[in-house]
Amino acid sequence: MINMNHIVGSHDILMITLDTLRYDVAQLEEENCPNLCGGNQWEQRHTPGSFTYAAHHAFFGGFLPTPATTRKSEHVRLFHSKHTGLKTHPNTWLFDTPDMVSGLREEGYRTICIGGVIFFTKKVPLASVLPSYFQESYWRMTFGVTNPRSTEHQVNHALKLLDKSAADERLFLFMNVSAIHGPNHYYVPGAKKDSVETQRAALRYVDGELGRLFSAMRQRERPVLCLVFSDHGTAYGEDGYEGHRLAHEVVWNVPYREFIL
Repeated sequence: MINMNHIVGSHDILMITLDTLRYDVAQLEEENCPNLCGGNQWEQRHTPGSFTYAAHHAFFGGFLPTPATTRKSEHVRLFHSKHTGLKTHPNTWLFDTPDMVSGLREEGYRTICIGGVIFFTKKVPLASVLPSYFQESYWRMTFGVTNPRSTEHQVNHALKLLDKSAADERLFLFMNVSAIHGPNHYYVPGAKKDSVETQRAALRYVDGELGRLFSAMRQRERPVLCLVFSDHGTAYGEDGYEGHRLAHEVVWNVPYREFIL
């Protein structure tokens, strides 16, 4: 069990949301994701939101996906707001700010967002809300869902930022990976529509690119806590449903991993 009171201040923190990744897809691709899994398994969890905007508001408030079990009282949250009147675990890190991002900033962290899907574009006021949590936020057209090499471009940008960061600087780096979100059919040659198979191929592509980011983070002076999870899944025709922002198990069940790089 991770004690976040030992992590905050001593570790860099890397949080990656694999936008729209279904739990069953992640599970099917475990053997093909050496960087994200490395022989380990994804944990099945429930997301607090059925689409990106809602889920990320919860995440930045400290409400990460919860274990897919009826024993919710046994779950130890990594982050929790102070003075809520709720009982918290000794291993939970408490922040006294509106969100955990600004809480980490008060602890001396440089907070960086590398956006992916539309809610991180800053093109309109609504799409500026989530990036505004961070001291620095970045988005380019090449980071978005229409670019088949989006993760490559996102990782390249992160590496440039790391190159310019002091080795002993505390970092909270957040990346919203867009490649798994639709459209993802172009990761399977000849495919005309998104499906479980094309999302599996997108995940394999993403894992290959994230290896470079993990390697760079390992070179820094302090160890790194890596949190990787999906914000929601999506439906590909199950029970007649398509897409997300709806209540179906393929949307609510998400993969989750936490590990030290």
